[in-house]
Amino acid sequence: MLITDHIVKSYDDELNRLTAMILEMGQLLEAQLEKVLECLTKGDNKIAQEIVDKDIEVDRLENKIDTSAVRLLALRQPVASDLRNVVAALKISAHLERMADYAVNVSKRVIALNQMGPIKYVSSITRLVRLVQEMIRDVLKAYSQLDDKAAHEIWKRDEEVDELYNGFVRELLTYMMEDPRNISPCIHILFIAKNIERMGDHVTNIAEHIHYLVHGTLWSESRK
Repeated sequence: MLITDHIVKSYDDELNRLTAMILEMGQLLEAQLEKVLECLTKGDNKIAQEIVDKDIEVDRLENKIDTSAVRLLALRQPVASDLRNVVAALKISAHLERMADYAVNVSKRVIALNQMGPIKYVSSITRLVRLVQEMIRDVLKAYSQLDDKAAHEIWKRDEEVDELYNGFVRELLTYMMEDPRNISPCIHILFIAKNIERMGDHVTNIAEHIHYLVHGTLWSESRK
């Protein structure tokens, strides 16, 4: 193998490892959301605490991605699509890390709720979690395949997240007005729902980064 061929292969391997770490980070987040569903439905403090404890793995992986990306920028000086690849990886990893933080916030709220008794109104919020979980899975697939069309479809699905969230908020407000004793648990559940809704916003940002990665242009469509 020629030296130039070896350099090109080594460079490609580094870019591929960067993508692989993003996908690994996304898989960790998906696993965290699965546990979120479990602790919501079971009201299990042990599961909720596991989510809190596991967050350090996501943080470590984000740091590893940052280090690899900076190394690529410094030593390889990528241009065009390769540069967009590195920049997108940095931005996407930041969104994934923030979503993992939201999962931790939800878990802490569940622990607080469990001190008040059985969790109510869970069915609506589990639908919200499932929807966001599917969006995360699909946007990671779109990223790995550089599928801008799929990313755009995922971006539009955030409207469904917002509608479900807004309906859930109205439902909780009704419960609070019916009985003041519902106020404290409903406030915790409202914060849980808001954290999940914010995850959906981060997914749409990732979809926009995929568009930039593929086309080198910013997203022209605006949210309603």
